[in-house]
Amino acid sequence: MTATQTRGTSPPATRQEAAGRRGLGGVELFMLVLVVAVLARPWLAGLTGSARAQAWLTVFVAIVIQASPFVVLGSLLSAVIAVLVPASFFARALPRRPVLAVPVAGAAGVVLPGCECGSVPVAGALMARGVAPGAALAFLLASPAINPVVLVATSVAFPGRPGMVLARLAASLLAAVVMGWLWLRLGRAEWLRPRPRPELAGLSRWPALLAACRHDITQAGGFLVIGAAAAATLNVAMPPGWLHAVAAHPALSVLALAVLAVVLSICSEADAFVAASLTQFSLTARLAFLVVGPMVDAKLFTMQAGAFGRRFAVRFAPATFAVAVAVSIVVGWVAW
Repeated sequence: MTATQTRGTSPPATRQEAAGRRGLGGVELFMLVLVVAVLARPWLAGLTGSARAQAWLTVFVAIVIQASPFVVLGSLLSAVIAVLVPASFFARALPRRPVLAVPVAGAAGVVLPGCECGSVPVAGALMARGVAPGAALAFLLASPAINPVVLVATSVAFPGRPGMVLARLAASLLAAVVMGWLWLRLGRAEWLRPRPRPELAGLSRWPALLAACRHDITQAGGFLVIGAAAAATLNVAMPPGWLHAVAAHPALSVLALAVLAVVLSICSEADAFVAASLTQFSLTARLAFLVVGPMVDAKLFTMQAGAFGRRFAVRFAPATFAVAVAVSIVVGWVAW
């Protein structure tokens, strides 16, 4: 027995197995909540004669069922990109001039899907391979908001409203590019401290892919359940007069849903279904919810602080929030 083993440090294989067991437990918990929510809905509704309780269960289950396939697909694609696509590919594909690389990297989110949970480590890998930070950050913001999975989910959530899909695409891409250019102009290298993705450390390609899938599905699924519960509560528990009072004020409604997106921290593959359920609010306010959420929310702040350092997060998140809200208002004004 070596001195390292005596101190209680497990060999790499043991750490990998332990990480796999932890991730599997999270996925099982998410699937258990989903199955119970679907199967027990009639029984739970029957336990209460309250119309509000039944309405809450209906909204909650509807959001979870509609959004779950997109969460799983988005998490799988995010894991494939994070593990199987070499970061050097992006460095070769981007223009050498940073000012041109920013919009190209942002537009790459259209064809390179990934949820916000996966875009953070991908952006870190891009920076580590020499991609300009402004371009990597544009990709980080754009990819979760304009990738095909998210756009299809938005189309399903807003049937008969293709304008919402186009508005989300335009506003999200514009906000990401503006933030990338702002970083080129105002950002400082000492604010960025990229860190590796811990759950993939020491794993070979296929175990890393499985670990990334488990990690992303667990995170995205957990936030989906929390977001669906919060949306159902907002629709049912809040006095209708309050919602209508906020929704009736154009500026206040946009700011309220932008703040709500930060608080709820819903995965971008699922947020369109929550936004569609907030029918009291204008399309512009709901557009702000869809643009802000994938770029600035509570979980993303912690992930960005962990990946790039707190000095980066406390500057980048508020600036992104302001830009995303402003762009949403402008695009909403043009679209509707």
